[in-house]
Amino acid sequence: MPELCLRACARACRAAGAWHVLRNLVLVALAFTLCGGTAFAAPFEFHYTEVVAVEGHYVLNAAISGEAPARLEELVQAGVSVPFNVEFVLRRPRWWWFDEVIVERVMELKLSYHALTRQYRLGSDGLYRSFTSFEQAFAALRSVRNWVVVDRGVLQDGESYNAALRIRLDMSQLPKPFQVAAIGSRDLDLTSAWSRWTFMAGAR
Repeated sequence: MPELCLRACARACRAAGAWHVLRNLVLVALAFTLCGGTAFAAPFEFHYTEVVAVEGHYVLNAAISGEAPARLEELVQAGVSVPFNVEFVLRRPRWWWFDEVIVERVMELKLSYHALTRQYRLGSDGLYRSFTSFEQAFAALRSVRNWVVVDRGVLQDGESYNAALRIRLDMSQLPKPFQVAAIGSRDLDLTSAWSRWTFMAGAR
């Protein structure tokens, strides 16, 4: 029943056109609230992470495992631009005090569907990549490549640093009807656990 409710609303949203986008968002959010279910139960998990020196910077590469949550495609097709944040923290360990925070970075991603071109899009820093299928777009969302996180001169060669990384759906950036629907619900809790590792600056 939950799947049928959301699919029906998604089809209506795709057919209605731009004049009815706001109304359709409300309808989909209401369907999500009333139908319930476990639409977004699949967790994310990092199975590969690294920080490496490239020219004058350190860049982050990572890969995320996890299946696309049920009905996420319908939500995107309904016209919702789904926002994700990739969060990175780098610390220098200190035995005599709390670890020193060297850098905190956030990469903002938005997964959306463009009805006119029938293409899925993944946006970051104002740039968009287009894909012909939801599976391709979701695969791109799960891959971080050559993300510049800190200048090389900030870190001291031979020193060890503690890195932490996670990805989460930023519910504060969802349309208001979905924020209301998400209050007190775990259905939209698409957040990975922090992936933590230690690396030595300057090491190859």
